[in-house]
Amino acid sequence: MNVLLTGASGFVGSALLRKLVATGRGVRACYRTLPPTSPEGVACYAIPDFTSDSAWRAALVGTEVLVHAAARVHVMDEKAADPLKEFRRINVGGTLALARWAAAAGVRRFVFISSVKALGERTYPGVPFSADTLPEPEDAYGISKWEAEQGLQQLSRETDMEVVIIRPPLVYGPGVRANFASMMRWLSRGFPLPLGAVTHNRRSFVALDNLVDLITVCTQHHAAANQIFLAGDGEDLSTAELLRRMGHALDVPVRLPAVPLAFLEAGAHLMRKKDTYHRLCNSLQVDIRKTRYLLGWTPPLTMDEGLRLTAQEFRK
Repeated sequence: MNVLLTGASGFVGSALLRKLVATGRGVRACYRTLPPTSPEGVACYAIPDFTSDSAWRAALVGTEVLVHAAARVHVMDEKAADPLKEFRRINVGGTLALARWAAAAGVRRFVFISSVKALGERTYPGVPFSADTLPEPEDAYGISKWEAEQGLQQLSRETDMEVVIIRPPLVYGPGVRANFASMMRWLSRGFPLPLGAVTHNRRSFVALDNLVDLITVCTQHHAAANQIFLAGDGEDLSTAELLRRMGHALDVPVRLPAVPLAFLEAGAHLMRKKDTYHRLCNSLQVDIRKTRYLLGWTPPLTMDEGLRLTAQEFRK
């Protein structure tokens, strides 16, 4: 099976590339700029512009499965005058253009790495998102992912190309950055984090190795065709419990003063950090029962194992 992977230099893409090579697939990898050294046995393509069909032609010839992991993700220091327009240009326009070219080139299956944010930003405790939840995205990134999903599903109805959509929650693992890495950094330095009272919420996560394993299964499993799957470790934690598990993985003491939630919310409002408060204190759960049942899939790693691997790399 020849697999074409976009976003091969990204956090998920680079790990998936290693997995695909290890399984003996014929792998092609797309980058914005070619890496200094190409992975052994991998055909590499430099495609700086998603919207240029000529750039994709050579890569698509003979491709059976395309895994689209490239995307415009969250931008901490947003420079675009109209962020939603820019998210739509790349995540919707670029994705659908690539999918149309793939269908025309005879690609059999298009695996799209979407996001749980296509469904929304929060859930009620005990009422997780499922694969059948009606999407209600709130931010520009989530909106662009949901619109891309709709366009891909329409394309699958009009062509012979199968579409598989995977919606992961927050992905962590060796080399993780952004907020997850920041929490590990604060814990490793011994700083007290005033989140000991955040025990009521539940959040889902997915270890990098678990997500990569699921994507690999979705490239070939017959039951994955034209389905939507949620990814996860199968264990949901409160913020306080997550920090305690992180501390255990890092082998450092965890200091979590139990500041009342009302004070945390008021402080976040004053500091204009309401989004941070919601991420730390609200719930966002996913139900992976469909993924388990339809694909016969079980996450290879427990969450503690995933955290341990993440901590090992972090300590280096």
